[in-house]
Amino acid sequence: MSKFEFKLPDIGEGVTEGEIVSWLVAVGDTVSEDQEMVEVMTDKATVTIGAPKAGKIAELRGAVGDVVPVGETLVVFDLGGGAAAEAKPAEAKPAEKKETVASAVGDIKEELPGTRQAAAAPSAASSNEPPLAAPATRKLARELGVDLKQVAGSGSAGRITREDVEAHLGGAPAPAAAAPAAKAAAPAPLPISAPPRGAEDQRLPIRGLRKRIYENMARSKRTAAHFTYADEVECSRLVELRARTKGFADEAGVKLTFLPFIVKAVVAALRKHPALNCWVDDTTMEMVLKGNVDIGIATATDAGLIVPVLRNANRLSVLETAKEIDRLAAEARIGKTRQEDVGGSTFTITSLGKLGGLFATPVVNYPEVAILGVHEMKKKPIVVGDEIKIGHVMVISLSFDHRIIDGHVGAAFAQEVVRLLQDPDRLLVEMA
Repeated sequence: MSKFEFKLPDIGEGVTEGEIVSWLVAVGDTVSEDQEMVEVMTDKATVTIGAPKAGKIAELRGAVGDVVPVGETLVVFDLGGGAAAEAKPAEAKPAEKKETVASAVGDIKEELPGTRQAAAAPSAASSNEPPLAAPATRKLARELGVDLKQVAGSGSAGRITREDVEAHLGGAPAPAAAAPAAKAAAPAPLPISAPPRGAEDQRLPIRGLRKRIYENMARSKRTAAHFTYADEVECSRLVELRARTKGFADEAGVKLTFLPFIVKAVVAALRKHPALNCWVDDTTMEMVLKGNVDIGIATATDAGLIVPVLRNANRLSVLETAKEIDRLAAEARIGKTRQEDVGGSTFTITSLGKLGGLFATPVVNYPEVAILGVHEMKKKPIVVGDEIKIGHVMVISLSFDHRIIDGHVGAAFAQEVVRLLQDPDRLLVEMA
């Protein structure tokens, strides 16, 4: 009986391993092609991987909680028919068109052993086959107007990565496949002393989503020069506007919170201060001013903080924004965030909600250059003319990459957000 080993495919740029969350099949099960087999959590999202072909499950490599490197065997199939049958498809169908499946985990079948791409890695420019790239990379290429056939891939088996696309657009040479060897020349980090072990200590591995957070926060603080600006927003008019419009949202089946209004205020302010809707490219010393406004919404989950992205926020109405935020948050909290909903944000909003506190200093979501922190809205005394009244006050705190954003630019942006939230009728008139 012939065997087929299915290896964990490359399921996104920069992903080197996946943690097994749950098996959806068992040894001895007969599965059909594309039937869901296993849920795997990467440092970007939790994805479901389907069977690459029909067969019987002979072996499952790894238990729930195990971390499997990309390229390591995940499932062994019994295909039946012995070695002669295994060779038959290649003889009977030499010109068979290669199938590709663009799914939440990337073009899995282009990574399977025995495919043309796995056997040889021709350059994207010389091959008539579709270039090997994950869906997120293809989307980025479309947005930037880049022909993937003209891009040299530096990933495994010639896969084109996000960095390859951006390097091609900037005119810089794409990193060579041997680039990892060059990293050896980087200065070694200072040695870190391991904390002492206690008899009652519990040690948990830093992996999956927590590992991604660990690495991103350290990179941001190590790279960006942070400064933070905080201010108060008197939100009484915003509270009244939400109360007046909540009925319309209820009719549309949409949960209307204050966050959609905050998103629209940020979008309007970014239109006046486009330098903040920006990535910094430290490899080429360039500011990349983004055309679309893609707002990252930091969301707390049991696994850790994840930042699903509200795509094209500059093109959405308040109700559309509210509906999409609700979907992103719901999927994130149950660990079902889609791969196309993470990565590529141009500005991030994080909220501590009802946890209170005076204010915090959010960490910039590198390579972005700014982030807005929103804090609990509280009833406080406010001065109106010569009288003291009770108002609804919310503190916002914004962190900026001071290498790119000067203090007065960051303050002007913050004041624009404050102005629009304090006078939301103006926001409705000015927003796109």
